[in-house]
Amino acid sequence: MNTNDNRLKAHKLIDHIFQDLLPAHGMAQRPEQIQLSHRMLEAMQDGRIALCDAGTGIGKTYAYLAAATAASAFPTGQIARPIIISTSSIALQNAVLTEYLPLLSCVLMADGILTKPLKAVIRKGKSHYVCDERLDRRLRQVNLGKKNPEALAALRTLKETLDMDRVSHLSGYDRERVCVPQVCDCKQRDCRYQRFLKTCDKNQFLFQICNHNLLVADAIHRSEGKRPIFPEHSIIIVDEAHKLPETAQQMLGVTLAAEEIRNLILQLKEERYLLAAEMLEDSTDPLLRKLAQPREEAEPVEACLRLLTAPSRTLPIIQRQIGSLLSPLGSRQLNTVLDAVKLFTSSQTDMIFYTAEDVSTGGAMLCAAAGDITQRMKKILWQPDQAFVLTSGTMAVGSDFRRFKTQAGLEKGHRVMESVSPSPFDYRNNCLLYLPQIPPRQRVEDTDVYFNELTAELVGLIKAATGHALVLFTSYAAMSAVKERLREESLPFPLLTLGRNAPHIIEQFRHTPGAVLLATGAAWEGFDFPGDCVSLLIIPRLPFAYPDARKERELEKYPSLRAFIREVAVPEMQIKLRQGFGRAIRTESDTCVIAILDERACRGRRYAQAVSEALPEMRRTGSLREVTRFLREKKPESYFEVGR
Repeated sequence: MNTNDNRLKAHKLIDHIFQDLLPAHGMAQRPEQIQLSHRMLEAMQDGRIALCDAGTGIGKTYAYLAAATAASAFPTGQIARPIIISTSSIALQNAVLTEYLPLLSCVLMADGILTKPLKAVIRKGKSHYVCDERLDRRLRQVNLGKKNPEALAALRTLKETLDMDRVSHLSGYDRERVCVPQVCDCKQRDCRYQRFLKTCDKNQFLFQICNHNLLVADAIHRSEGKRPIFPEHSIIIVDEAHKLPETAQQMLGVTLAAEEIRNLILQLKEERYLLAAEMLEDSTDPLLRKLAQPREEAEPVEACLRLLTAPSRTLPIIQRQIGSLLSPLGSRQLNTVLDAVKLFTSSQTDMIFYTAEDVSTGGAMLCAAAGDITQRMKKILWQPDQAFVLTSGTMAVGSDFRRFKTQAGLEKGHRVMESVSPSPFDYRNNCLLYLPQIPPRQRVEDTDVYFNELTAELVGLIKAATGHALVLFTSYAAMSAVKERLREESLPFPLLTLGRNAPHIIEQFRHTPGAVLLATGAAWEGFDFPGDCVSLLIIPRLPFAYPDARKERELEKYPSLRAFIREVAVPEMQIKLRQGFGRAIRTESDTCVIAILDERACRGRRYAQAVSEALPEMRRTGSLREVTRFLREKKPESYFEVGR
């Protein structure tokens, strides 16, 4: 193998893909995308850690897929298959598998570069797959006369479908009872799950796609000498990389979610230990009600920890009395909850207790993490024999990666290389930033006045845009207060609120012309609204992070509160603001007004400069009349017919 020749051939292949093959299939040629792919390839060839901030519209997914394919086709060393691709969202995992890779594979095969398709598989945690033995047991237990017909049909479908995520109408109760357990005790000789794992280990897939949780779990297994989840690999691609530090913090710590407690109660009832189930239900009810609230509305973590006093007494009693009599599943569930409760009620001073959003329920969950989690991240994640490509649209502020590197344990990484690829979109012509001359002023002493002023500002903007609006709040409380006031205005546009049924509401918003969507939480990132759907993006308050025990501990490292705000709070706000801004423009032809109604963002105010640094260059105005004029210039006449 001639290493230099292969390096050159791999880079030439990237040029050929983006300059010839993909344009022949209707894709625009973007110099920024080609440069990004070359930088990613260099990191893969040299075993480095590439931090690649890529703006909307760059095409980072094709950039890293092309780089990885070229690195594999023309290796400069021992490229261990598979190449791992980790993302934060299921939607992106599916898109890589069913859209991006098939097209890339098709054009490379048609050109004769490949003789067989690029193969990939999505990997998930055990709880997503069916255990055949447990499924047979569950089907024997089901009362056919009382079982919901759709749920029963879903259960039977699992006889042919290993991945439970592909089956509609499967109840959470059934999922818990038929999934592969954490300690697999299956006695079936021909287990579909084990066959699937053996297939994944046979080196037939160039790409194995997973979420950040599974990536971190594999790293933990390797650091502890346990059996790895993935085959040996030398290249790891982390898309949506800005979410990796938070995932690692939770994976390297301990969490206690309401669902875990409820599942234990259900398991006790199923095994006919009704008194134990009732005791646990009574002792945990106050805590479960607290955890059902959105995170920012829940009381401080100390209040939740106090509610663990009763469960901390009940659980050991249940353990002593029936622990040895429970099924393996029931025993594992009991021990998991008991161990978590013991930790959260202990007086360990080296642990940080905090609450985090439980994305599965929209509520909160309890978390415990070591004081300096970045040291463990350094130890288990950034292995010297692996190349990493970490990419996202929101890792850097301007060209500054310091905050992300601090969170990820990479602040002194000698292998780290950084690059920023600005979006190719014409924000200057297609966007207008509205900062009102007299913004609503948040008053601690009179929130009603503030919400009345805010609603009045929203009404004027929504009328100017004829609906087509997304309003991103930083709290459920503010969203609820505004929603009630907007309803009283009787606007002629459908008013939607993004609650816990996110997929249904998102689809309704996309397909309802002129709708107004009030949202918070996960809506700040990850949702695509191309076209005129979001022609008005409103951000009532700058998205500063919710204060918790982690921030209090981090504050201790800084000489003053001012330094902490400058080095931590403001960069995190800027990144979150960029994520929210990303909902506005999704294609080259999109046009949008972005309204920031926080008085601290206005010219000459405290965070005006920080806002300017976070957002791309665009026209600005403080006049509602200019907002109307901009929309009239950019939108067709049919756009304004909604609501008439």
